[in-house]
Amino acid sequence: MAENKQIKTALISVFHKDGLEELLAQLNSQGVKFLSTGGTQQFIESLGYECQTVESVTTYPSILGGRVKTLHPKVFGGILGRRDNEGDREQMKQYEIPEIDLVIVDLYPFEDTVASGAAEQDIIEKIDIGGISLIRAAAKNFNDVVIVPSKAEYAMLLNILREKGAVTSLAERKAFAEKAFGVSSHYDTAIHSWFMAQ
Repeated sequence: MAENKQIKTALISVFHKDGLEELLAQLNSQGVKFLSTGGTQQFIESLGYECQTVESVTTYPSILGGRVKTLHPKVFGGILGRRDNEGDREQMKQYEIPEIDLVIVDLYPFEDTVASGAAEQDIIEKIDIGGISLIRAAAKNFNDVVIVPSKAEYAMLLNILREKGAVTSLAERKAFAEKAFGVSSHYDTAIHSWFMAQ
């Protein structure tokens, strides 16, 4: 198993766009291809970068009022596929699943929405499904994939890109995965606490 992995394709889907410009510039300069959805795709293209739509990979539009965008085997297969597993590689080829090497995602602002005194229905719509699933999938497959689970980790990735280009070590990917499970744990705890208080 190769310890160092090249980042070739990044899936980027974020609620907050601030701080993303510098990261996109670095990734683009390293030849990383972008894959995205909705507002994030428009933001990437507004900066002059090419960006493939997730819909063009899955052949499904964003549906159910945006509740389902990335939840598709071609997305999750691209993240969870084990690059050193012959069976996985064969299935990825068979079903035309692209390898996704980097996932940059953040979560709907559930805690901020609760704190704002929003109505119950608005709070429920801020329970992220696709984002949390992307975080968990990418973190699980840290052997092959880099997960950046919030803008707090942008600096970690920027430092790597500046120092050695779009290549990460296994230890670095594992460190990102640790951060990712911390983010998902905090998020689920906040949701659990809100339900308990109802």
